[in-house]
Amino acid sequence: MIDANKRKAIFHLYNEGMGVRELSRKLNISINTVRKIIDQKGEMPEIKRPDKIDIDPVLLGKLYKECDGYGQRVREILEEDMGIPIGYSTLTRNLRELGLSHSKNERCDQRQDIPGKEMQHDTSPYNTKFGETRVKVQGSLIYMRYSKVKYLKFYRSFNRFAMKCFIHEALAFWKYVAGVCIIDNTNLARLRGTGKNAVIVPEMEQFAKQYGFKFICHEVGHANRKAGNERGFYTVETNFFPGRRFESLEDMNRQAFEWATMRMANRPVSKTNLIPARAFEYEHKFLEKIPPYVTPPYLTHERGTDQYGYAAVNGNFYWVPGKTRFDVKVLEFCDHIEIYHQRKKLAEYKIPADGVKNEKVGPQGGPAPKHHPRNRKKPTAGEERILRNAAPEIDDYLNFILVMKGKARHSLIRQLYSLYKKTPLDLFTRAVQRALKYRVSNLATLENIIRLLLRQSNYDMPLPQTDNAFTNRPAYLEGQFTTGPDLSVYKKPSDGNNDTEG
Repeated sequence: MIDANKRKAIFHLYNEGMGVRELSRKLNISINTVRKIIDQKGEMPEIKRPDKIDIDPVLLGKLYKECDGYGQRVREILEEDMGIPIGYSTLTRNLRELGLSHSKNERCDQRQDIPGKEMQHDTSPYNTKFGETRVKVQGSLIYMRYSKVKYLKFYRSFNRFAMKCFIHEALAFWKYVAGVCIIDNTNLARLRGTGKNAVIVPEMEQFAKQYGFKFICHEVGHANRKAGNERGFYTVETNFFPGRRFESLEDMNRQAFEWATMRMANRPVSKTNLIPARAFEYEHKFLEKIPPYVTPPYLTHERGTDQYGYAAVNGNFYWVPGKTRFDVKVLEFCDHIEIYHQRKKLAEYKIPADGVKNEKVGPQGGPAPKHHPRNRKKPTAGEERILRNAAPEIDDYLNFILVMKGKARHSLIRQLYSLYKKTPLDLFTRAVQRALKYRVSNLATLENIIRLLLRQSNYDMPLPQTDNAFTNRPAYLEGQFTTGPDLSVYKKPSDGNNDTEG
């Protein structure tokens, strides 16, 4: 910006007869700028600011609350969902003017980033919702130090096998690996010792070796050694969770994959404007390529086949092809299982979705097995839910009698549900209300109470509901063209003999 005094001097010298090119050469200003100043007669131009973006304060406050106070997520919703373009600095200024946020003046240490040198892995617990149900999950994040690319996934619980599956999945997606993976002093990978004295579990050391990297634990209390990962979890908390809804763990991981590998990978990072996806392409030549022969991690289970042809693994039952009972070896991978007998692969099945237990898994596209597994549980959650929703009195009675656990509880619910299906609701409600009053927990006695109420009130059983339009159904109309049944065999002979006619 050329100041006002210099502008006036340029205009004055021009009026005194100095040419435009001479002014440009002596003052070291471009010719176009000199001409513009002369056209403006040496005056400072008025800068017209574009129209100010006004956002409804009520809407802004609502979004700020829904996104837990994270402005970047508020900006995404305004631009992508509502079509309101706004700069981040403008948004933060509006938030400060409304008293919703304040500036932070904290500083962070910086370390030199070397292409292909290291990656970082860590986990963090979160409390979120699936639909309306509050659940706890473990977030697992791996991060390339130089290019800042991330891979994120959530688990119900995180153990050593889950850690191996997650790292395999991330590296298989990237197809490249750094030479070092910085972790904290977790027992999932550390056998003993801490920091530089840490000894890695042989199983995990061998796992890392086949990919071409090694685990290194940072010193105790030096979490900033993997500050990039810590910052990644902060971004998860401030940008991934706010304003999002999840129906299941599968839905959550689908959104996490899109967020980490597409959205965040193509977004400029901080003030450096580094785009992780492009930086990762440059980093390829400094990384090791994943060998094509790496076997995915798996667990081995020795199982027997029950008399109905099923093998049980992790609470679900998988059909074993064949006609005889024999022991099988089940290999549990990240997302599927494989069943082997005498080194021959018999079947492969996908693992059911999160939370699905007691599932009977059979061959896809083929006929379902005729029998149920021998030890398959028969839950009564559905029957109990129907009973509790039928009437408040029934719900109170269930709270009174359901004090036991296990098979006795399920048997009692099934018997009570059977009685409920055979009895009109108003009569059943009166009976359980009377049983609760006198603390009756025996179902035979409850059935006697129902009989007593029937005798006392001369209760008339309601007629079953029928659809009077059944004569218009196609099946009924087709029946009028068929021959009627011969009922003569049921008529007594006219001569009194016992022999039947026909």
